[in-house]
Amino acid sequence: MSVKHNASLFRYEIETEHGLAVAVYRQQGDSVIFTHTEVPPADEGKGIGSKLVRAALDDARRRGFRIVPACSFVAAFVRRHPEYAT
Repeated sequence: MSVKHNASLFRYEIETEHGLAVAVYRQQGDSVIFTHTEVPPADEGKGIGSKLVRAALDDARRRGFRIVPACSFVAAFVRRHPEYAT
């Protein structure tokens, strides 16, 4: 499973056999604000959300943005992985 940045819809995506997993964001100045993460119910608990969020955060950092975890899933991920805290 690969993560795709769908810039036109302001989200990162992974296509799973049960549907689309997404990490939605909005850009504000030099920040990327992650507002929502969703994984198909049949795929929960398989690490797909973490893979998606890790790739999204890595890409945002690579592009020079500050990360703002407004979504509870992204906030929990950042707490578990302090290297992403800003």
